[in-house]
Amino acid sequence: MTHPIFRSAALAMCLIAPAAFAQNVSVQGAWARATVQGQKATGAFMTLTAKADSTLVGVSTSVAGVAQIHEMKMDGNVMQMRPLPEGLPLPAGKPVALQAGGYHLMLMDLKLPLQKDSTIPLTLRFKDAKGAESSLDIKVPVAQTAPSGKEHQHGDH
Repeated sequence: MTHPIFRSAALAMCLIAPAAFAQNVSVQGAWARATVQGQKATGAFMTLTAKADSTLVGVSTSVAGVAQIHEMKMDGNVMQMRPLPEGLPLPAGKPVALQAGGYHLMLMDLKLPLQKDSTIPLTLRFKDAKGAESSLDIKVPVAQTAPSGKEHQHGDH
């Protein structure tokens, strides 16, 4: 028979293991662009740094019907935006900027306008090199421009 303390410790380890992996990825300078009445899409931006090779595989939020990881890039003279269905690689120790004009989180089918000086919840989903999945819940400030006035901010959030 297993001692109750060991059962509790084993249960506690099961409950905290996914959260422990999420600590593998740090988030800095997160923010979402404010919207106006009737606007149905906006972007969220941040810098992600993983301690070990990982992939950002998904995002969700209660304020949007659809949330995706997107890439915006020039193809000749045409700016193209597309979702990244396989996710965004996060190489160990290398900051990956999600910013306007590059990688970003696209929030579509907004359920309400995102008002300046409010916050929204985001859940980031990750997969490590061994295939283990985890998630990280964050609160993101809503602003007209990046918190420093620049499109990417590297300060802690």
